[in-house]
Amino acid sequence: MPELMNRPRLCIRKIVVLLVTAIVSTSCLSVAQEVSARQQRRRPFAALQTSDQLRHRTWEVDKVQREALVYIPEHATEKPVPVVFVFHGHGGNMRNSTRQFPYYSEWPDAISIYPQGLKTPGQLTDPEGKKSGWQKTSGDQNDRDLHFFDTMLKSLREEYKVDNDRIYSTGHSNGGGFTYLLWSERGDEFAAMAPSGAAANRLKKELKPKPVFHVAGDNDPLVKFEWQRLMIARVVRLNGCGNGQKSGEHMTIYPSESGTPVVTWISHQGHKFPQESVRDAVAFLKQQSRDGKSASSGSKSNGAPESQETEAGGMDR
Repeated sequence: MPELMNRPRLCIRKIVVLLVTAIVSTSCLSVAQEVSARQQRRRPFAALQTSDQLRHRTWEVDKVQREALVYIPEHATEKPVPVVFVFHGHGGNMRNSTRQFPYYSEWPDAISIYPQGLKTPGQLTDPEGKKSGWQKTSGDQNDRDLHFFDTMLKSLREEYKVDNDRIYSTGHSNGGGFTYLLWSERGDEFAAMAPSGAAANRLKKELKPKPVFHVAGDNDPLVKFEWQRLMIARVVRLNGCGNGQKSGEHMTIYPSESGTPVVTWISHQGHKFPQESVRDAVAFLKQQSRDGKSASSGSKSNGAPESQETEAGGMDR
């Protein structure tokens, strides 16, 4: 009789055990699914790193190993291709910059190279130099990054059919400042420049006129927008540009009869780089060639990205 009375209790215990097991299994499955989902979100970038789309390259420069991630079009050994150098900001790295500045996906017919900086004292942050970055002026850091650029470009020219009339540099913050420095120190190599979140009022050499696509945040708390406005105004005067013409929500185009236009792309994102600007930057760069002719039409470019409508206006915000 006691055995019969205990049977309901045993059944209840079994039911409780089964319920707990089911709950735990469901929870584990949910965790596993979430981990799998995260892996799936990360997988495209991981696949790019290990596939032929983004190659890890190293060079020895001044007895130091330097590195970059490089996207190479399939036809780069068969016909001339453009080259875009993309420099991360202070504290950034080459892997994150491939996600933040997706030039290789917006312009798959061009070589895109994402170099890795070295530990560098920052001008506005990190004075101890614990984070990676780029030299700020000629002679700084023994010109290690200018030498790095020279080595990378030489290597690309030896291995691929580089279109020497269509070489470009872009970068954000400290990387944008280094883009301005390259303009100053290696300007003859480039067809156009696309700095972002940067100003360069301490350059030791006078800049020569060159097409420019400058991205800025009108509420940038780090590289003040006023500093960037002064730099933009300096470049507009240097390039002999006319009055600015508004184009859509973000762009202002300063046409140049000499083929050295300036385009500004202004966001409200502070110091954060606006990814949506890359498409417009690529459209602009495609029109710029060192021989002064648009790659698409063969005629001299006035600076307006294709398909953009403009209206007369003054200096942007």
